[in-house]
Amino acid sequence: MRARFLGKDPDSQEGQSPTLFATDRTDRITYIAQGWKVTDPQVLDDVGPVPEHESLIEIPEDVLKMYARRYLGEGEQH
Repeated sequence: MRARFLGKDPDSQEGQSPTLFATDRTDRITYIAQGWKVTDPQVLDDVGPVPEHESLIEIPEDVLKMYARRYLGEGEQH
């Protein structure tokens, strides 16, 4: 599997760059999101148990807009 860069948070600072990637899986369409690890106890309580092989991450709305741009034909941002 390969990951293709779609874009990163335009307001991010060096070393703090939530980012979205598209994969080239052939069995289904998937994305990889890089974000801030969720550690807030209230959020973890709200979400409930998370399987050991999964993680919760927080990403800015601007990063999710990169998903929409991919399908609206606005091109990639680097």
